[in-house]
Amino acid sequence: MKCLYTSARSCTVLLDPQGDYEARSVRRLVLNGRELGEENRSVCSLFDLWPDTDYTLTGFINGEAEETLTFHTDVEACTLNVRRFGAKGDGEHDDTPALQAAILCCPDGGRVLVPAGTYRTGPIFLKSHMTLELQKDATLALMTDRAKFPILPGMTRTTDEQGEYLLGTWEGNPLDCFAGALTGIGVKDVRIIGQGVVDGCAQLGDWWQNHKVIKGAFRGRIFYLRDCEDVTVQGITFRNSPSWNLHPCFSRKLRFLNVRVEAPYHSPNTDGFDPESCQDIRMLGTVFSVGDDCIAIKSGKIYMGQKYHTPCENIEIAWCAMLNGHGGVTVGSEMAGGVRHVWVHHCLMRGNDRGLRVKTRRGRGKYAVVDDIRFEDIRMEGVKAPLVVNAMYYCDPDGHTPYVQSREKQPVDDTTPTIGTVCFERVRAEDCQACVGYVLGLPEKPVEQLVLRDCDFAFSEDAQPMEPAMAEGVDACSRRGLIVQYADRLILDNVRMRGIEGKPLDAVSVNQIENH
Repeated sequence: MKCLYTSARSCTVLLDPQGDYEARSVRRLVLNGRELGEENRSVCSLFDLWPDTDYTLTGFINGEAEETLTFHTDVEACTLNVRRFGAKGDGEHDDTPALQAAILCCPDGGRVLVPAGTYRTGPIFLKSHMTLELQKDATLALMTDRAKFPILPGMTRTTDEQGEYLLGTWEGNPLDCFAGALTGIGVKDVRIIGQGVVDGCAQLGDWWQNHKVIKGAFRGRIFYLRDCEDVTVQGITFRNSPSWNLHPCFSRKLRFLNVRVEAPYHSPNTDGFDPESCQDIRMLGTVFSVGDDCIAIKSGKIYMGQKYHTPCENIEIAWCAMLNGHGGVTVGSEMAGGVRHVWVHHCLMRGNDRGLRVKTRRGRGKYAVVDDIRFEDIRMEGVKAPLVVNAMYYCDPDGHTPYVQSREKQPVDDTTPTIGTVCFERVRAEDCQACVGYVLGLPEKPVEQLVLRDCDFAFSEDAQPMEPAMAEGVDACSRRGLIVQYADRLILDNVRMRGIEGKPLDAVSVNQIENH
């Protein structure tokens, strides 16, 4: 066992480093002699702890003590209960003022406590150096009346007219958007913890209806950070967001531990986790079931990429479960500032359309460099197309034009993106349908290096055809092997494919192939 994080009131523990979201063995946990029950996850969080206290956690497998872990909780200044500020928690009263007042009054190192109840609220803004705890059976239920939502302006010119101040954003551009249920602007040293729920209630309003029509501003997120640092989210369930769920933007040192993110499969743009131009992120032990990509790593469209060229980098995603959703873990497509140093490991993916996915296109620009992307120890069940790397993704109004989709070499210039090294190791996929993988680089800028090592793919007997990559000229297929077009170097080392029809490798314009 390993302690991953402690606060004054909680702790997150890694129980099984070799498991995925599910541990290889069920453990019975005992904390300071108190029975906690059984745990079947690889990463778990403990709550209702006391500040500045020593704890000993023991895990038992089949009645035998396996490991013991000791940890000490942090000091806490004080606790402010939102009920004392006038919050009712009855699901009818507008609790926004009381919740916001408690947060604004919280001293450095203090805790704002939201006890059990349903708190009807508008967007809440966080402040630095505090903890917000939603206890078990506490729900923040977001109102549905847009007129009660603040709008975050996309771009405001600075007074000297030389710079700009950015707040709102939509799909990689600075645009006006509604504030999130929980919004942090420039905050530091913040913890949002507990076993409670933040419910966007989007299904009760008009957020998902005619969703492409702008009504006052672009739809808000359920959790939004802008220019924040050292923020931890632990244990919270987020559901029914108006659009993307967790969206940190230009932020650093972020932790998401044992979070749940839920939205109906057909809800529009309800990505689970979309870090944009962020650095140093750990997403551990989280489960996603959403209406779009479970995770999509981004860094803005061309304006943001060319002006700020701030990559999304140093990201670890581990011991997570991606259930349903269009993509399991995706890089792009708004990645004009680049994405690099991403490590995804020991994850479970079940029922996704596409599992591990890179998507970019001409026009993303010279800073749009995807490199050092590692996918390791991934278990897939019923994922239709396990691996996709697509440099001709047909997003944006010009996505279907010859400029984006041409298979002829185009000039390499400041609009040309780059895909460097993408590595898949120890990927185990069962009940695949379309193909092992579909890789489509650019003729003028092929994928630099693609590695598949110690991987195993097995196809469903009743596999149905689908288009594995969203690009022009990509036909629906089923039970195909690995399809690669426009790559410099392809390394295949101990790759098994069971139940395919046809040859295991279909390679066109691949300069070097190493098949071990």
